[in-house]
Amino acid sequence: MSGEKTTRAAMPADDLATFNLYDAPGHLLRRCQQLAVDLYTMEVGVSGLTPRQFALMLAIYQNPGISQVELVRLTGIDRSTVAEMVARLIKRGLLVRQRTETDRRTNALAVTAEGEAQLRTAKPGVARAQDRILHPIPQAQRDAFITSLRQLVEGLEQKP
Repeated sequence: MSGEKTTRAAMPADDLATFNLYDAPGHLLRRCQQLAVDLYTMEVGVSGLTPRQFALMLAIYQNPGISQVELVRLTGIDRSTVAEMVARLIKRGLLVRQRTETDRRTNALAVTAEGEAQLRTAKPGVARAQDRILHPIPQAQRDAFITSLRQLVEGLEQKP
């Protein structure tokens, strides 16, 4: 420009000035995730299982012998994070890992008795957190809300 300063007010249509984060689904989902984790922590406690640990261990509890590959698919947690989490949970005595008979390269995972005890301890707080998350939504709209969230997850998980 030839030495002239252009102010934002002088610019024609400024799409940045009019972009509203609170109309952006990605931003709203991120904020909801932050608030959901806060509620989870309030209900379960800071010394309990984290939300991802609970999800991972519940998936293993409900699917004994599951592989880490299948665990990634069920939980949506990326492969390297699942591997790190599994290693830490094994070290804490909450999970066990064994090679499968059919494919010696595949590990079968199971929850230990201590892991099950921690899941059972966390479950009431997890349920309370879920109720608190849904509280701002009228009761009559909650099923539709959950259905919409499932549709988002399923639609976005599909490979283009």
